[in-house]
Formats: sequence, structure tokens, C-alpha cells
Amino acid sequence: MSDAIQHECGIAFVRLLKPLTYYKKKYGTSFYGLNKMYLLMEKQHNRGQDGVGLANIKLNMEPGQRYISRHRSVDQQPIKDVFEHVNARFAKYEQDEPSKLQDVEWLKQNEAFTGEVFLGHLRYGTFGKNTIEACHPFLRQNNWMTRNLVLAGNFNLTNTDELFDILVRIGQHPKEQTDTVTVMEKIGHFLDMENQELFDKYKTLGYSNQEITDLIAKNLDVKNILKRASEDWDGGYLMSGIIGHGDAFAFRDPNGIRPAYYYMDDEVVVVASERPAIQTTFNVGFTKVKELERGQAMIVKKDGSVSFEQIIEPKENLACSFERIYFSRGSDREIYQERQNLGKNIFSKVLESLKGDLKNTVFSFIPNTAEVSFYGLMKEANAYLNSYKAETIAGLGEEATTEKINEILDLSVRMDKLAIKDAKLRTFITQDEGRNDLVAHVYDVTYGVVQNKKDTLVMIDDSIVRGTTLKQSILRILDTLHPKKIIIVSSAPQIRYPDCYGIDMARMGDFIAFRAAVALLEDRKMSKVLDEVYKKCKAQVDLPKEQIMNYVKEVYDPFTVEEISTKIAELVTPVDIDAEVEVIYQGLEGLKNACPKNLGDWYFSGNYPTPGGFKVVNKAFINYMEGSNERAY
Repeated sequence: MSDAIQHECGIAFVRLLKPLTYYKKKYGTSFYGLNKMYLLMEKQHNRGQDGVGLANIKLNMEPGQRYISRHRSVDQQPIKDVFEHVNARFAKYEQDEPSKLQDVEWLKQNEAFTGEVFLGHLRYGTFGKNTIEACHPFLRQNNWMTRNLVLAGNFNLTNTDELFDILVRIGQHPKEQTDTVTVMEKIGHFLDMENQELFDKYKTLGYSNQEITDLIAKNLDVKNILKRASEDWDGGYLMSGIIGHGDAFAFRDPNGIRPAYYYMDDEVVVVASERPAIQTTFNVGFTKVKELERGQAMIVKKDGSVSFEQIIEPKENLACSFERIYFSRGSDREIYQERQNLGKNIFSKVLESLKGDLKNTVFSFIPNTAEVSFYGLMKEANAYLNSYKAETIAGLGEEATTEKINEILDLSVRMDKLAIKDAKLRTFITQDEGRNDLVAHVYDVTYGVVQNKKDTLVMIDDSIVRGTTLKQSILRILDTLHPKKIIIVSSAPQIRYPDCYGIDMARMGDFIAFRAAVALLEDRKMSKVLDEVYKKCKAQVDLPKEQIMNYVKEVYDPFTVEEISTKIAELVTPVDIDAEVEVIYQGLEGLKNACPKNLGDWYFSGNYPTPGGFKVVNKAFINYMEGSNERAY
């Protein structure tokens, strides 16, 4: 992706089901769980580089012994930093007392992060500061073991203000008005209630306080806690948590917006945000890793029993399509194929633009995430060319000669790696003129491939959000190759609307597609449309979110996709380049055809999966019209 955006977090959960001695005997290490957590998190490092956290709970510890460990980091390499911190406590024994590192029971009694239940989190900060306090897992502590809660999630809720008010009404005093704090306290509130209700029940039956503690741990109804806590949530989420005595859960939103995968056997229960991370870490096949259903929670009790409970009735499957286009690692079998399909599905538009002239066209991609869609584009180009060759040879009839046939067979699709991202280049110059010149060289190019003023370059990118990098860097550096024309191809449709479920795309004015629509309205003296939409949006500010409509669609209605694409090309073209520039986007149907399981497309279509989404787009447009840079959620 040329325009980097912050997005999506990652979850890693491991519950060891056997005694710790089992793993030592079978795998030869006292740190089987810890090692697996490191791999599971490292294989998801694409999901979070702003901060990392790791928590561990030990089962069946005696009073007075520590049983919860947690460490978080916002270091430049946070995964490395967290695990170096954890492993440092074991390194001291290697020289003087190595036998202790072989004694799993001694380690559990004396050192942190040696228990049976692990929860890790990788954070991309879409909102707020990148501080330790913003890193998951969060910890809600209590002297009662069954009231402790460790929580981490990949989520964004649109109605944090409503949830905050609910907490205040029930008598709480939340320290922040953020979705993380409100979710933690909402679950915590009903965890406290469940504890109290069970305590009162068993007290009336004559049990002692110590007996009641054990009964609560055995009979805590996690399903009921999650049902009561999530009643008012509006957003996309994968929540994972551990209760102090050892019960744990992973809970997915009812539209399946955020991804959730799990694997279980007689040794482990695992949850992660991406399937290949589990496959690689535990060396299991594609079909062994399952997807958590919409609105479902996987609940792992302290005794190791696992159940799947429907917490919220499943709604329409609107899993985030950006997961498939860009966010998730392309090593997933399905995602790899889907990204190729995105490239294949847009080839016909590219061919039409080229007027069939493949001979004077060079295909390439914008590093690095567009590479797989580029393969799909090339497969379709080759399929087209093979069909053309067969038809042309057949059409020769009696005039066919070896020379003519070889001339046709020699035709090939020209493809090269033209753009190379210089990861080490830093734009440290702050003055505009000097900085723009340096920004242009964040990418480098391969020389000697393009025919001067004769070839057209076709460059595929996975998506175009703001268009800033295109204008400041990519188009400038490609123009140094002196092509006749540059066609920028987006494997995703035009991004027209804000996201509010975990992607840092919250402001209307950031989107090049929106700016193009506004420019077209101005060009055609139709700016009154903006005022009319603004009035409609203002009129529904105080309505319940369930009644709010997406009137922002009316900004785009007067124009075809092609008209907006043409204006985008105009807006992103630097004034000082020679090549003609065209921008081609994937259509919504092409996206749905390529990614049939992830149909969430609200940032392209404006059709939000939850009422809160419509409230967010309404607010985002009002902010734009009023010149406010405030986030819409």
C-alpha cells in the first residue's frame, strides 16, 4: 500500500491443557507455552508495531503466591523487548543453577510467565497516544481470584459515549472515556455481579467463605457475563480474556467484522487473529484451524473443558474485506488466492484502457503488499495473450508459415519490478521544498526497461486512500523513466467513507475519492449539494443512531466511478511531470467476486454493518463542513 494506514490489532491466546511436566517430557523444554506465544505473536507482527503486551496466569496457586504476570512495551521492537524482559529472569539460572530451568514445578512456584494460560496483544494505535497505558492486555485486579480480569482485544466500538454513560449511571467512575476502558469495566461490572450472586446463593445454603470461593470458581457463568456486558456494544471486535482463577474466553462480534481463528487438540487451545500464524506455530494443516462464528464465544473453563456459546444472535456476514485486500499476511491459502483474483478481475479494465496494446506496455506493482494481486493481473494478461495467439495462428489458415507463427508465439507480457521502496530513507528535512524533493525518492526505480516516450507503465497497488504518496513520490520517480503514460491500478474500489471498526480512516477530507467528488461539484457549479447534505446531516444529529441515514452518498451520486477516477488522476498528478496519468479502480462486484467470504465494504459503499457506523459517517461529514479536524468517534 502506497498510503500507509494504521489498522487492526492482533490477538494471541494459548491455554495448555496438560500438566506442565507433560510438555517438558515430550518437547524437552520447560518453556513450551512461552515459546509458542513468541512464535504466535511474531507471526502476526504485521498487525501491531506500536506496542505489545503479554500476560500469564498460573492455575491452582496457593494464597500468598503471585499468579498473574504481565509485561507491556512500546519499544521500537516491542515483541523482542517483551520477550527479552521475560527471558532475562531465566538467564540468571543458566550459569549458576541450570537444574532449576529443568524443574517446571519449581519454576511455576517461583518465576513469572511459567503458568498454563497466556494472552498476548499486538497494537496498532488508530487513536490515542502510543503509551504503555494504551497497550493491552489490560488488568482489573481484585483480592478475590475470580474477580480478577485480564482483557485484550482487536476492536473499535462506535458508541463509547453511551457505554460511558451507562457505567456512570450504575455508579462507577471510569478513569477514561475510551472503548477499551468502558469494555473492561462493563465486563468487570458483570463479573462482580456474577461473583456476588453466587456468593449470596451459596451463603444462604450454609457454605463457608472458603468453600464458596471454590464453588464460584467452578460455577462462574462466563456466557452470562458476556451476554450482559455486550448488550449495548456497537462495533467490530474480537475480545479475549482470562479470569483470575483460570476461566478464559474469546468472543467475536455478531457481524464477524474482526477476524478470529482457533485450533484445539488434547494439548492446547489456541486463538489468533490470523490462521497462518496458528498453522506455522503448531504445524497444523489449513482445515485444522477453524473460524470462530459470528456472535459466538469460545469459553475455556479452568478444568480445560471447551464450549462454544452463542452470546449474540449472528447478523449478516460482513467480515472486513480490507483484511483480505491488505491487512492480513498473504500466506493464508484463501487470502493468497483472493488477492490474485483481485488482480485478475481488474485486467479487463486495464486492457480496455490500453486498447489492446500489450506490446508497448510494462506491468509492475507498487511495493510491497500489491505483489500478489500483481501475479493475478499477470495470469489474466497471459491467459488473454495465449487466447489471442491461438486465434491469430488459427486465422492464418493457408498463409501460415513458420516465420509468421514464431512471430506470434514470441509475443509476451512485459513485466518487471520497476518500483523499489527504500526502507532506510528518512525525510528529516522539514522545509517544504527540500522535503518534497526527498519524499520523491522514498521509492527508487529500475532503469533501462522502459522505452522512452513509447511505453505505458501499468502499476498495481492494493488500494489508494489519500493519494499523497502517489503525488509526492511514486509518480515523480516513475516519470524519470520517461514513459508515455502511467496507469495506476487499485485492486480495491474507491475508498469513500470513514471506517470506525479498527482502521485509521476517520476523516472525510483524507480520502482522495471524496476530494475528487467535491472538486467535481465545484467544477460543475453544484457545490450546493454539499450544503444540502450538511443540512440533512445536522438535522439527524440528535436522532437515535438506529434512525440515522448515510446522506453522504449524495455527494457521489451525480458522478460515475470513471468520472471520479479521472478527477483523482488529475489531483494526484504532479504539475512538473511529463507522462499522462490515469487511475483505474476495482469495481464493487469485482471485489465481492474475489473475496466472497468477506463482504464488509462500508468504506467503499457506505453501507455500514451497525447503526453506529451511520452515526460516524454523519459526524465525519459535519466535521469536514465545519472545518473541524476532530475524529468522528
